Amino acid sequence: MKYNLSNMMCLDFFLSAQNKEDYKAIEPLLITPEFANFPLKSFDIFVDSFTSKMKTLDRENDINSIKEFAAKYKWTSNIDIIFKDIDFEAIVLTNDKQEIIWVNEGFKEMTGFTKKFAQQKTPSFLQGKDTCKVTKERIRENIKLNKPFTDIVINYKKDKTPYRCEIKVFPLFTENTTHYIALEKAV
Repeated sequence: MKYNLSNMMCLDFFLSAQNKEDYKAIEPLLITPEFANFPLKSFDIFVDSFTSKMKTLDRENDINSIKEFAAKYKWTSNIDIIFKDIDFEAIVLTNDKQEIIWVNEGFKEMTGFTKKFAQQKTPSFLQGKDTCKVTKERIRENIKLNKPFTDIVINYKKDKTPYRCEIKVFPLFTENTTHYIALEKAV
C-alpha cells in the first residue's frame, strides 16, 4: 500500500479537526478493508462524499427532533409529508404566539444567531429596514389563515448583512393549531 505523504498529512489535519461525535461517525470508514486497499488519490472526493453523508445525517436528526416535539405535543400533522422533497437550511419551531421554542443548527449557520439567543423571540427579530412591509403583512395574514404557505422575506444576519430568505410555514395541529414550523433557506 502506497500513500502520498501530502495526502496523509491532509487526512491527518482533517481528522484532528473533528470533534469526538464527528470522528465517531467517520471512524468506520477509516478502518474498512475496502478503504485500506486503495491509495488515497483524491481527498476531495472523500470529503465531498463525507460532507454529503453528514448533511443527510443532520437532516435526519433535525426531522427526528421535530418528531419528538410532535409526540410531546400530540400533533396530528404528518411530519414526513412536511419535510418531503423540501430543501432547507434552517428550521424554526414556534408556539401559537410565534415565539421561537427551537431552531436547528442550520439556523445559526444561516443567521449567525445562537439557539439560545433565538428562543422566546419572534422571527421578526431577523427583520430590518429593507424588510418589505407588504411581505410582513402577507405573512401575518397567511398565519391567520392557518394554512401552509411559502414566501420570501428580507432578513438580517447577526452581523447586519441582509439576505433573501425563502420560508415555508406549516401550522401544526392537535385539535387546534398549537405551533408553527418554518423551513427556511437563503435564496
